[in-house]
Amino acid sequence: MTYLVIAPILLPALAACGYALFGWRGATVWLGAGAAAGLLACAVALAAGAPVTFLGLLRADALSAFMLVVVGAVALMAMLAGPAYLAGELAAGHIGPRDSRRYGVLTQAFVATMALAVLAANLGVLWVAIEATTILTAFLVAFHRTRQATEAAWKYVVICSVGIALALLGIVLVHYAALHAGIPAAGALDAATLAAHAADLDPGVTRIATVLIVLGFGTKAGLAPLHAWLPDAHSQAPAPVSALMSGVLLSVAFYAILRVKVIADVALGPTTMRVLLVTAALASLAVAAALLLAQRDFKRLLAYSSIEHMGLLALGAAIGGRLALVAVLLHILGHGLGKAALFLSSGQISQAIGSNRVAAARGLLARAPLVAGAFTAGLLAILGLPPFSLFASELGIVRAGFAAGLGWAIGLALVLMLVIVAAVGQHGRRMLLGASAEPVIVAAQPAAVVPMIAGLAACALLGVTTGPLNSLLGAAAIIAGATP
Repeated sequence: MTYLVIAPILLPALAACGYALFGWRGATVWLGAGAAAGLLACAVALAAGAPVTFLGLLRADALSAFMLVVVGAVALMAMLAGPAYLAGELAAGHIGPRDSRRYGVLTQAFVATMALAVLAANLGVLWVAIEATTILTAFLVAFHRTRQATEAAWKYVVICSVGIALALLGIVLVHYAALHAGIPAAGALDAATLAAHAADLDPGVTRIATVLIVLGFGTKAGLAPLHAWLPDAHSQAPAPVSALMSGVLLSVAFYAILRVKVIADVALGPTTMRVLLVTAALASLAVAAALLLAQRDFKRLLAYSSIEHMGLLALGAAIGGRLALVAVLLHILGHGLGKAALFLSSGQISQAIGSNRVAAARGLLARAPLVAGAFTAGLLAILGLPPFSLFASELGIVRAGFAAGLGWAIGLALVLMLVIVAAVGQHGRRMLLGASAEPVIVAAQPAAVVPMIAGLAACALLGVTTGPLNSLLGAAAIIAGATP
């Protein structure tokens, strides 16, 4: 089983080498989809088996296997839609043939680093992997080389680098506390070892480290107050890259917070992380609600929606307990599938109308019924309406919050969510049902619509039943800190 831990990293890395050697042409365009399918298959096999380690640096337990399923599923959607999207960009003259090769190399390296992050057994390796995603995605954000894309990439690099530096300082302090607690140097950053000996860590040092790590990885997860990079980066990146960033990268950064939370809750008690996460959650929901009201760019609208959902994840993690953590994990998967479908459909819409403006997309259901239908279903999914899984996960977070005595936070969150639903619904209505002066019917690319429909169908199915994921969700929640 050891090779299954390495394969999810090697497969996209080999696909990146293939693009570097042979370019983006012929059968090579599907290398990324093949690598993503292989990654997903490995994730399923790891989820069904016992925990596996490799050289003490990689570990596949239930939580990392679940996150690997999320990475594989969203990556498969993005890679299947990639060829059609790039063909449209080439036809429009927005990119050249060499840009396609660069896109293939960077996206596959990006997926490989996310797989490394969720499989990392060592907090230092986890930090290196998340920092690598920053470097790789900076080039992808600036992919179109426009002034706006370049500015967004620099903003992304500067803000996320500050956050990652804070996380590094926090990890250094954790290492210091571990050594002074008598943990051998070889295991001083091992997440499982730290969790087992968390009660021996110095509370003062650990408290400072926890605050720094939550701020640092919270920046990469798009949590307020260091969230400002997210709408610019997600709106400027190619649509499949935006799907990966919003659907997976934010959740991978939040996964790092979950790993640290297990240690902090034992070392400090649950209050420290609860205060930090509730504060970040409500601030993120408030920011999303305020900025969604007057949004005029539909890709930025989707980006601000991601801030909302990261806030919900933080709120669920703050509540803790089995129900809340299972709901958080289900929300991660549902949000990844739904938001990936939305960004992929937004890329098709943007190519067809030549703009990201909400006003330019009026009457979309009549002009492009297939892609507009996928976009509509995606909006319903991220708004948390049944039968999509986000309805079940949000309901689980609400129930757990009231049971845990956090009714005031849940009530405030529900008010902010109502504002967000009204704002997104209003913008969606203008795009889909408004009158349009453009009578031309926009042709959808079926090859790009299929992965959107598949992702939304999976999201809806998970809202009805989690099926074989039941045991995996329960086991992953226990590793994330739930009581067995």
